[in-house]
Amino acid sequence: MLASLAAALLFGASTPLAKALLSSIAPLTLAGLLYLGAAIGALPFAFRGGSGELRRDPRQRRLLGFAVIFGGGIAPVLLLLGLRAAPAASVSLWLNTEVIATALLAWTFFHEHLDRRTVLAGGLVLAGGIILAAPEGAAGWKAGALVAGACVCWGMDNNLTALVSGFTPAQTTVAKGLIAGTVNLALGLSLGQHFPGAARAGAALGVGAVSYGLSIMLYIFGAQQLGATRSQLLFATSPFLGVILAWTLFHERVQPAQLASAPCIAAGIYFMLTARHGHGHAHEAMTHTHSHRHDDGHHTHVHPGLPAWVRHTHPHEHEPMVHDHPHVPDLHHRHSH
Repeated sequence: MLASLAAALLFGASTPLAKALLSSIAPLTLAGLLYLGAAIGALPFAFRGGSGELRRDPRQRRLLGFAVIFGGGIAPVLLLLGLRAAPAASVSLWLNTEVIATALLAWTFFHEHLDRRTVLAGGLVLAGGIILAAPEGAAGWKAGALVAGACVCWGMDNNLTALVSGFTPAQTTVAKGLIAGTVNLALGLSLGQHFPGAARAGAALGVGAVSYGLSIMLYIFGAQQLGATRSQLLFATSPFLGVILAWTLFHERVQPAQLASAPCIAAGIYFMLTARHGHGHAHEAMTHTHSHRHDDGHHTHVHPGLPAWVRHTHPHEHEPMVHDHPHVPDLHHRHSH
């Protein structure tokens, strides 16, 4: 949970900062620089962990490839186009559409269970987005549609990366940043967009390293532990920091619709956090790699001298198991209902 909240805070800061950078850097070029920065930020953590055998699995490569296309290639460009046409505070709040997209995609294609409280939470977040968009008229709906398109792409990315088990979060982030960042930057330059000066380029890389690189790694970690929908609902706290920065640091005007939408979003997060789900279920034998500890009832292999509460990452096997306990749709609980 803490990982998802930290990811939200870091990503929330990116919206007003990217808005400022758009004054001198075109959207495609900026998207490329932000994701190249993400790769730079994650690179020091990408040299350890993961499973060579799982990385050679065609399914794992497909999952990662589509996550790169949707999350690293298309989504940031749509977001920046929307951000160019609307206040940073409004775009920050619109980003909660990603919660709805993630939940619907998770339920439709990835077999995640959605209880009533989680559905209610998603509805409240959607209501907040509608309240926010209505006063802006046609321009607001156009910008909102662009941001919503970005959120659909990130929703697909969220579900795909939650299933990637052959790569560590840092390795996934580096791959996404290098491939998508390079492609978007090359497209921008080929279309006549100018490469910014050293100071602006460095600022864009810095924002990408912290607000995208570290944030993405923390988000992937949270998604693997909580499931895509619930981790995304925690990630929905990111707009609040973006709104505060837009109002204070960048002196944007406080709009009544922004104030009205915030309680809906906060209520949605509350209902998600108070949802409970548990029943008897069976685990099939499987092999994967992810961050884990040995006091969770699922990781029974032994490391001599390592305390059970210490979190660590390595490839490991699971024997078949049947038990009953409260759980979320993480890597070990994607059974049908």
